[in-house]
Amino acid sequence: MRLSKKALAVLITAAMITSAMTACSSSSSSADASSASSSSTAGSSTADGATADGDRIIAAAKEGKVGNWGLGNEYEIFALLTKYGQENKFISQAFDMDGFDDGSITLASAMTYNELGLVKNSYEGGYKYGDKVGIIDMNDEGVAMLEDNLFCTKEFAKKNPNTVKAFIAASMKGWKYACENPEEAAKIVYEAGSSVSSDHQAYMASEVKKLCETDTKGNKVTDYGKMDEAAMQQTLDLAKKYIKLDDSTAADKLKSLTLDDIRSTSYWEDAMKESFDKPEKTDVSIQLKWLPQAQFMGYFVANAKGYYKDVGLNVNIVSGGGDIGETTAVNNGTVDFGVTWVSNLISANAGGMDLLEIAQVYQRSGLVLVYKK
Repeated sequence: MRLSKKALAVLITAAMITSAMTACSSSSSSADASSASSSSTAGSSTADGATADGDRIIAAAKEGKVGNWGLGNEYEIFALLTKYGQENKFISQAFDMDGFDDGSITLASAMTYNELGLVKNSYEGGYKYGDKVGIIDMNDEGVAMLEDNLFCTKEFAKKNPNTVKAFIAASMKGWKYACENPEEAAKIVYEAGSSVSSDHQAYMASEVKKLCETDTKGNKVTDYGKMDEAAMQQTLDLAKKYIKLDDSTAADKLKSLTLDDIRSTSYWEDAMKESFDKPEKTDVSIQLKWLPQAQFMGYFVANAKGYYKDVGLNVNIVSGGGDIGETTAVNNGTVDFGVTWVSNLISANAGGMDLLEIAQVYQRSGLVLVYKK
């Protein structure tokens, strides 16, 4: 069956926003669309030091033509708009790139491994723009927030330290292999019941590799799952500034959160040294943010290659989607581990959950604003 652009985009875009539905945050969106265009070249500098991208952001913001989904992705957009002295408003963007295509959105939100591929490529569901588009990267703009991480509850980690370390060790081995062999990883995920086409799966794997192996400053990362202190702190600082919680108790708790309240590096460190004993719990499960796709390729590779069995674990990979929220599923014990964004975990803990990040898979933000050159 051939899917329309919109149908395919709805499937694959929801991966990036499903978990935000369970977060305790609220977002704002506004602005009527009006047509505009820009002929500036991305990244070029003017005599006064302002960039063409900065001019593009200001122009689009003033015209109300910055798009975002508004379900947890908007915090980086708010930080970007604030950087350029603009009001924190955006057009509510649909789960496809039709608004970008028809010109109603000048700067459209896109994940590098998802919507950007649809915009650029000509495979099924693609918009075929090729190199006729440019991007504004949250990492380059200094407003990046970290995304996919591995987490469990603090109680589970305390009761099952060897299980946690073994799971991290096998998972990061899976991520290392997947990044070194993205084409094979894409095939493994596709055969596991992919939610997207094989062509888009391969594109996703190549782009996810970049997010795992490059930090927010553009430096090479060789330690898969490492928690970069500066990037983590920046994510927490931006979350405190831009996440708005209706409950006053949760809002107060958000303001007081520190990195020690949301993560522990010790489990990852021991896992990397293979410093753990026989797992306390051998049958475990991990809740994904969405259906099988290369966004989660490390876990599928670890399962397919037998890395989990090598450390004494039987792992059930649970697909996300629909009303499933990974923070809630982990917090209530339905599953043992989950994949979420750092901002989602921050919101969840501020709202009363007791979750713990144990590995940071993505080392940089995958969010960009895409525009027509």
